[in-house]
Amino acid sequence: MGGGGGTTEASGWPALTPALTPALSPRRGSPAVIRVLATIEREEGCPASILRGEAVMRPLAVWETPFRCLGPAPAATFPRMTLEDSLGDILRKARTSTHTTPEAAATEAGLTLAAYAAMEDSGQLAAHTQFSPLCRRLSLCDMKLERIAHGWLPADVGAGQWRELRTITTAGDGMTVNAFLVWDPATREAALFDTGFDAAPIFALIGEFGLQLRHLFITHSHGDHVAAIGPIRQRFPAVALHSGSAHAPAAQRLTPGATFAVGALQVAFRETPGHADDGITYVITGWPGGAPAVAVVGDAIFAGSMGGARDLLPLARGKVIEHILSLPGPTLICPGHGPLTTVAQEQANNPWFP
Repeated sequence: MGGGGGTTEASGWPALTPALTPALSPRRGSPAVIRVLATIEREEGCPASILRGEAVMRPLAVWETPFRCLGPAPAATFPRMTLEDSLGDILRKARTSTHTTPEAAATEAGLTLAAYAAMEDSGQLAAHTQFSPLCRRLSLCDMKLERIAHGWLPADVGAGQWRELRTITTAGDGMTVNAFLVWDPATREAALFDTGFDAAPIFALIGEFGLQLRHLFITHSHGDHVAAIGPIRQRFPAVALHSGSAHAPAAQRLTPGATFAVGALQVAFRETPGHADDGITYVITGWPGGAPAVAVVGDAIFAGSMGGARDLLPLARGKVIEHILSLPGPTLICPGHGPLTTVAQEQANNPWFP
């Protein structure tokens, strides 16, 4: 940008020229405001017609932070991912949770022990696998598991319905994990759900869209979901932290019936323990254009699978049925790992829920 403007480290987008900030006036249509808008339109590529509606009323302190066009966000692009759990992962989780030995599972599947073990290890379907007796033993749905075995993936969820939602996938400890950022397009208030391993892409999005991070919601306290909590709280010390953990400070613990406003968005929560003692599902409503609700579920359920629960499988499965799969079919499910899906797709295809 001309006039001595710099770039922001987080996003790489030009910062508003400092010399322009004193010219801002709260009076719409004043010559000072028109000059600033014209300069931004020319140098930032952001139409002044968009800025006039809301940006001219921003406090000067906000204008002095990294700037980008405050018009409607471009449609979100949800990355295509493979399933978090392969056929082998599902079989291993189910076998462990039902206390089934590999030998017993192989017998039910009509396979040699070596062939069954190879299927668990590789995730590749063994020829002549007998799904019905195997799934009866493992408490899975045979038809749905067979779909997973033959490559089922959730259909495109239509990301354009939720323009102010972003998936942030980061890697560490040999895995990837999803965090989610949502915001209100009018107020620019934002909420983050989990942190993942790396705060840098979160900071970049906040800078790119000119957001004010108000809330940090934790789905559960496993390390991969909260690894970047320190840098985030250091950057945003006033952010309100919300958790289902009994070990969290009292001010951060969720209380029954509590709801939270993020601009016009509303965030409610449901307890979904099993995979984790403090498992929480957050349900976000009030999206522009009447878009369906969004459920941020942590590891309670994945596309085609669910988080490992071992001896707590009945509890985990029951809570998912009660609090997640009871939501309307178009509800978007945002899991902690793997691709996004919907309630209807999981009702129809998830083998853990016959």
